[in-house]
Amino acid sequence: VLAGEMARRVAVIGAGAAGLCAARHLSARPDQFVPTVYEQTARVGGTWVYTDRVGTDEHGLPVHSSMYKNLRTNLPKEVMAFPDFPFDSSLPSFLTHQEVLQYLEDYTDHFQLGKYIQFLTKVDTVRPVPCPDRTLWEVTVSSVKEPDKQTTQQFDAVMVCNGHFCKPYLPDIPQASQFGGVSIHSHNYRCPEPFMGLDVVVLGAGNSGMDIALEISRVARRVVLSHDKATVTSKLPANLTQAPGINNFTSPKTVIFKNGEECNADAVVYCTGYNYSFPFLTSECGVSVERGRVSPVYKHIIHTTHTSLSFVGLCGTICPCPQFHMQVQFALAVLNGTIVLPPKEEMDLEVHTDYTERLQSGMAAHHAHIMGKRMWEYHSNLAEQAKCEPLSKAIHLLHASVVSDRLINLGEFRNVNYCITGPDTWCRKSVLTG
Repeated sequence: VLAGEMARRVAVIGAGAAGLCAARHLSARPDQFVPTVYEQTARVGGTWVYTDRVGTDEHGLPVHSSMYKNLRTNLPKEVMAFPDFPFDSSLPSFLTHQEVLQYLEDYTDHFQLGKYIQFLTKVDTVRPVPCPDRTLWEVTVSSVKEPDKQTTQQFDAVMVCNGHFCKPYLPDIPQASQFGGVSIHSHNYRCPEPFMGLDVVVLGAGNSGMDIALEISRVARRVVLSHDKATVTSKLPANLTQAPGINNFTSPKTVIFKNGEECNADAVVYCTGYNYSFPFLTSECGVSVERGRVSPVYKHIIHTTHTSLSFVGLCGTICPCPQFHMQVQFALAVLNGTIVLPPKEEMDLEVHTDYTERLQSGMAAHHAHIMGKRMWEYHSNLAEQAKCEPLSKAIHLLHASVVSDRLINLGEFRNVNYCITGPDTWCRKSVLTG
């Protein structure tokens, strides 16, 4: 912020892990930034807030969380933590969703973020207001309890942190309407009991698909994990088999797979991922959302036309909190002038090049923001440009080890406790048995 300028007012949309991280770093620089966080529910935590409800919440809004009752993390807490706020060391490495939510509540309390958060407040519209030397933002919000009570405020910047595990993506499968059994998306999956004794097809072998298939197999008669990925090599329960993706349905109980084989099914669980959704961004914001791709967004963070509009948490297949920590610091370095962005044309070209390289490497068109192994170089690049502390190498090495262990040991990889022992070292602390 230039001498004599007032601190910039920044609207943060969402008080899940990404929004809390934004508030933590904004509020740490009170001479530069004044954050206001808008949260549609009554508490922090975003996707980590479990509810039995599906469909709509008590205020008639769509339920945000996709959390299921028995979920445990598939990454150890040692690689999940914000770098400046470790988890309680007495906890096991793989946590319940309740323990992660408690951690986010503790983070909120520790950094005294509550005073910046307006709960039960829905963001209705975000509109750019062009001014001679910059873009301002007009943000209109309403009370969830009294939707006709609207207020509008102006901000110098907007950080979109509303998550991307809330609007289900359902593939268009021929004759899907013929299927007469239970069809649900994993967004609405809560517990395995409704599938007791049934023949179930779980479509999709991402982390949720594999986790939910294993959980349902404990109570179902038979589970088929249907997917187009490489065959899962891990040891699986006897009643859990694999098949290619679903080609079509031919009767109320018959599923045809892509290899022509058919299967009797009482239920299909769609673990097919999510769509990005920013219903509050007006057309003037110039944000294009296709399946799996938000553009034009430089470094998966900064809008290339309106550079005071940023997104935290667009990426998938990541270490969430460490990545939010890096992305927020990059966004703030752009806002305070530490980073001088290249011209729009150069940023757009870099976005285009990144996307083209992904397609050429065999990635799907909707994996524009999927990171995986790319994330470490990405984090280093953000740290270098934002002139902030890079992530520890130990996080990278432990993450890689756990991911490879998970592939071959789906049922038991969570039985290990880990410890980070130095800047680039880690060890197995204990293996739980029983």
